Amino acid sequence: MVKKIVRDTFFLQQKSEPATEADKQVIVDLLDTLKANRERCVGMAANMIGVRKQIIVVAAGPFIFPMVNPVIVKKSGEYKTEESCLSLDGVRPCTRYKEIEVDYLDENFKPQHGKFKDFTAQIIQHEIDHFSGTLI
Repeated sequence: MVKKIVRDTFFLQQKSEPATEADKQVIVDLLDTLKANRERCVGMAANMIGVRKQIIVVAAGPFIFPMVNPVIVKKSGEYKTEESCLSLDGVRPCTRYKEIEVDYLDENFKPQHGKFKDFTAQIIQHEIDHFSGTLI
């Protein structure tokens, strides 16, 4: 189900909890909401639809995939950039890494390990920041 985008910064600054299999509907709602906002959004965290769980969805080219409880386990190639967020107005400076490795669960809660670089890595880092309540 397409959900409304949360713009309440107090809510967005709350820490997210690890997701469980009971949160499978959140994955579906996030995917639906990202697809509905595809022309202006490339990634989304669960708190952006009002759920404080560690779930993100990422649009990488034609592919859209969820990541449950993702943890960056390796990063390299630090750089400075600017980003925007569907939940916030304006553009803000931030630090990102060109290449990352992530341990996560897929939509079936099966363990995965992925290596990501460039813009896809940047999207994942931005969305994972939402878990700690970090607003770019």
